Amino acid sequence: MTLHTISVLVENKFGVLARVAGMFSGRGYNIHTLNVGPSHDAKVSRMTIVVREKENVLNQIIKQLDKLIDVIQVIDFREGDYVDRELVLLQVRVDRESRAEVIELCQIFRAKIIDVGRSVVTIELTGDNAKITKFIALMDNFGILDLTRTGRIALPRVDDAPEELVS
Repeated sequence: MTLHTISVLVENKFGVLARVAGMFSGRGYNIHTLNVGPSHDAKVSRMTIVVREKENVLNQIIKQLDKLIDVIQVIDFREGDYVDRELVLLQVRVDRESRAEVIELCQIFRAKIIDVGRSVVTIELTGDNAKITKFIALMDNFGILDLTRTGRIALPRVDDAPEELVS
């Protein structure tokens, strides 16, 4: 089983997240990551749900999501190209000897040091899952004090702007 990404556009209403999460828990499906945020339309939110399920279960999940009242659109990223990213913030222990090496690794990975203390740096990194996993493994050698990840966000890849946006 591999990780699979589903994007769900929902009406921005009270209780929608609870109904979506309830559908998953009620059927015994596990959510690997869940990211919810506003879209370009204030009336619509985008949920990016990552699951690790077999093909037949993925099909069931998509069908069940499509049946929920406040769901506007379900985008199954098996069907085409898409771009995805994740954000991680981590705090790493540093000393005189390790500080330069941590800074150098941040430059290589295009990570940003967003806060500096005498013995701790806080780092921000965006990228795909493989990049973030590799960076975390390297930072683990210095001593990760704390870490948080957003989970995957994704959009379909589009060649041209839709006609209604072209003026």
